[in-house]
Amino acid sequence: MTGNNPTTVSVSHRPDRAGPVSRSGRTPRRTRTLPGWHTIRGRVAVVLAVPTCLLLALVGLGVADRAADWSAARSTESEVGVLLRVQALVRELQRERGLTNGLLAGAEEYRDEVAAQRQRTDEARAGLRAALAGDSTARDTGAAASAEDALIPLGDLTPTRTEVDAGVAERAGTLAFYTDAVTALIDAETATVPGGDRRTADGVQALHALARATEAVALERGSLNGVFAAGRFRAGEYLSFTETRAARLASVDQFDRLATSAQRSALDTAFRTEAAHRAAGYERSAERGADGSRLSVTPRQWWEAMTTLVDDLHGVQRQVGDDLRGRASAAGDAATRQLLGFLTLGVLILAVAVALAVFSARSITRPLGALADEADEVAGTRLPHAVKGIQETDPDEPLATRTPEPVRGTDDHPAPGSAQEIGRLAAALRNVERTAVGLAAEQALLRRNSTESLASLGRRNQALISRQLGLLTTLERQELDPDSLADLFRLDHLATRMRRNAESLLVLAGEEAPARSWPGTVTVTEVVQSAAAEVEEYQRVSVVAMEECRLPGHAVAELSHLLAELIENALTFSSPAQPVAIHGWRDADEYCIAVVDRGTGMTAEQLVRSNARLSGRESFLVAPTRFLGHYVVGVLAARLGAHVELRPTEGSEGTTAYVALPASLVRWRDAHLVTAAADGAVTARTAPASPRGRGHDGS
Repeated sequence: MTGNNPTTVSVSHRPDRAGPVSRSGRTPRRTRTLPGWHTIRGRVAVVLAVPTCLLLALVGLGVADRAADWSAARSTESEVGVLLRVQALVRELQRERGLTNGLLAGAEEYRDEVAAQRQRTDEARAGLRAALAGDSTARDTGAAASAEDALIPLGDLTPTRTEVDAGVAERAGTLAFYTDAVTALIDAETATVPGGDRRTADGVQALHALARATEAVALERGSLNGVFAAGRFRAGEYLSFTETRAARLASVDQFDRLATSAQRSALDTAFRTEAAHRAAGYERSAERGADGSRLSVTPRQWWEAMTTLVDDLHGVQRQVGDDLRGRASAAGDAATRQLLGFLTLGVLILAVAVALAVFSARSITRPLGALADEADEVAGTRLPHAVKGIQETDPDEPLATRTPEPVRGTDDHPAPGSAQEIGRLAAALRNVERTAVGLAAEQALLRRNSTESLASLGRRNQALISRQLGLLTTLERQELDPDSLADLFRLDHLATRMRRNAESLLVLAGEEAPARSWPGTVTVTEVVQSAAAEVEEYQRVSVVAMEECRLPGHAVAELSHLLAELIENALTFSSPAQPVAIHGWRDADEYCIAVVDRGTGMTAEQLVRSNARLSGRESFLVAPTRFLGHYVVGVLAARLGAHVELRPTEGSEGTTAYVALPASLVRWRDAHLVTAAADGAVTARTAPASPRGRGHDGS
């Protein structure tokens, strides 16, 4: 029943009474981190993210397409607004051109109308400039930029008017100036690239064609106004007249191909009015003057009829423009609704994907988390409680194993939202728990039976050895032969050692040995001598210095057993020529005993492991049998409330075992030192140092 290597056990001051390490078995939950690929949440998110991104990409294409349609519709609406403003200026310039041409041909009745018309033209030009400068939407269109460029030729309008008023202007040149200015504005209109759908593009082109047709009618009005005022065609004027009519017919034909039926009907209505019929009659009269003969058409009649026709044509232009703006506005509203629809769809897809990811992850992780909690509870609570219950069961009652509780997630105890695979995992966990409890029950039963067997053998051996010791005592009293008596003493000593081994069995089995107590108190020297008498090589034990105190009789047997184990370890792991010294001294209210050997010593790691066994924190069932002496010492020290510790021997190789007895066991009186004269009378001042860092006297 010896310990391990230099098993000298040292006792110092008691260690801090820190509580034992928690054995609840509950594994602390890990702190949650952002989900990654190695987590279920992360993998579910990745699986759902790929199709979601593809759907969002398709939605993005739809959003981009609808945004382009919306932008084109708004751009078309703004451009049509610019075109209508330009047409208003063109209309005023056309009127001023016709009146000015008649005035230059000699029709003085037009002078007052020319002055009034100039003012209206200037107002239309100023209005167009203000509109282009103030409307940010209009400024961003191509039509606005072209209109700005088309207004540049009108910078010469004032000098031209001055020449007309002075009577130095030529009729053909003045007509060409106005025509160029009007043509520049109309060309600015036609330079606009229509956007949007096909119908919108055709509508813009139809508006351009109608503008050219209206200009042809207005140019015809202005040029023939001068011809009728002069009474005949001058050189080249008839050719210009026929070209203007051909341009009008071509533009009207183009308009008919591009316009809607309602727009064509409106144009037909404009050409079928009474004024249009009169104007057609005047045109036929003009055709008869191709040879230069005199024309008898009154300029005022021609002007009024053609002005009515031109105004009707401008009305058709406004109708077409309003149709275009309405169509562009409707297209923009439709694009806006579709754009909002696509955005809503994208948000909905994203929300559904996130919801599915969260729901899927939770439907997996929550049952798994519940299973992890159940596993922690099984490992930390249920299984230890089951084992403890089995160990605490009355030995006379049959052993009943505990049936595991159903685990959340199984078919008979489902977790919310758990999948079939998780149910199977939970069932497997339940089977593991059932098997573990069964194995634990078997192990607990085996340990209990082993412990009971050890205790039974120990009690039997102790009873037999007690009888043997009694018989030896009787024989010793009766024997007179010195040699035989010496043999009996040796046999008695062996029986004493056997009794100690039997008591060690009872100690390891957790049983109380039959009482071997003394009435009153016993001196500590007598206890040490009793311990030394229980080891084989008691001759090598030297009680160097002991400061006297008395110990209660009920603690003598266990303390003697404890010291005997330490002394035997010291003798085993030291040289046969080296004695084992024992010192005892007072340390405050405690009493310290040191068992000193000068053997091979122990490494720091071995000291740590040995002190752990001596502290009683480990089970002897998990250690090799050569360390059982340490566990016996640990159990006895715990019963006595003492503390045992191993330390290297000061000043030489070897190990010192310190035993610190609590104040509750020590009975003090006038102390005196008992020295072992045979060992050279070593004094207390040369004894090993106290674990508390003081000498024997506690100073």
